[in-house]
Amino acid sequence: MRVLHVSDCFPPRTGGIETQVHDLAGRQVQAGHQVHVATATAGADGTRRATRVLDSGVRVHRMASAVTFGLPVNPRGPWLLREAMTRLRPDVVHVHAGVVSPFAVDGMVAARLTGVPLAVTWHSMLDGVVGLYGAVLRVPGMSHRPAAVSAVSRVAGERVARMLGRDDVLVLPNGLAVADWRPSAPPDVSSGPLRLVATQRLAPRKRVAPLVELVAAAHRRLGADPSGAPRVHLTVIGAGPEEARVRTLVKRLGLGEVVSLVGRLERAELARRYADEHVFIAPARLEAFGIAALEARAAGLPVVAGRGTGVSEYITDGVDGLLTPDRGDGLDDAAADGALTDAIVRLAEDQDLHRRLRQHAHRTPPAADWADVLAACDRLYERALHPAQ
Repeated sequence: MRVLHVSDCFPPRTGGIETQVHDLAGRQVQAGHQVHVATATAGADGTRRATRVLDSGVRVHRMASAVTFGLPVNPRGPWLLREAMTRLRPDVVHVHAGVVSPFAVDGMVAARLTGVPLAVTWHSMLDGVVGLYGAVLRVPGMSHRPAAVSAVSRVAGERVARMLGRDDVLVLPNGLAVADWRPSAPPDVSSGPLRLVATQRLAPRKRVAPLVELVAAAHRRLGADPSGAPRVHLTVIGAGPEEARVRTLVKRLGLGEVVSLVGRLERAELARRYADEHVFIAPARLEAFGIAALEARAAGLPVVAGRGTGVSEYITDGVDGLLTPDRGDGLDDAAADGALTDAIVRLAEDQDLHRRLRQHAHRTPPAADWADVLAACDRLYERALHPAQ
């Protein structure tokens, strides 16, 4: 099958959508498909308009613009994508959408104009933009040939179903090579501070500043050990526009010994880094899936997150992590952050619970096999090719 993926973002940009589109495309080539990716992201060398073949065999068509200041959007997107679809003649166009994804919408429009079967996957929670997306998607003529629609988790799919008024939203989860993350041995959790780690883009939506504040609250409650050292430590891995603000916050709160910001790390480095950590914490409220949390879970770390997020689909409360009350339970942000603080304090004070979660996470890899992801993708494409009459 010839597949054309359309995504605003793609490497060298970093993030969940970029990672999954890149990895999914490569896996599809391995499965025997001819795979193309159209993206509004420029190349690492600044190239805006070019086609390159990756080592994986994926053909990447960059359609970045010189007038959008590096943002992954192109005012000529609908025309460029329509031309590409006419030239490449894909069997199916697979659009990957986030909260605000103008290039993805361009891909939907172009697929409708060229008559190519269309599959769409939402990688984000659509809270606050459901009405907007619903209005946009009805303009290009979605009704004359229904697109096959999916989301990366059940909770994200519920938003898509409300947006489109449909009850046939599939789940196309993120995947990873679990074996690449497996730890050799669990760390010693018998002494020292509870070592938390969060890997994320430092952007407001990911809530790293509130994470620092709730860890500060846990630090105040736990106090110091007999030597005067903190009983909790947070390592933040990642980069982004919030970095300066977060560093200022850490300094203002006097958390130099409690919070460390180490910048962005490559995936291979992440796996090694997780071997020295105890617990992964995911503070985002609108986490549709949470690939970083899944990677940490595959590396043997228990995960703490809100139970109304996509993380809850691969973490079981009290088994390989703690899922705390959040918006889905009627809590506001302050109360939900308080629940995360309670979970941190509980893990720092209850070593038996901490050890039990850690041992289970180490022994039992998560269910995230690429074979299952590719099978779900095939079901999505089958629905795009043969929509119900």
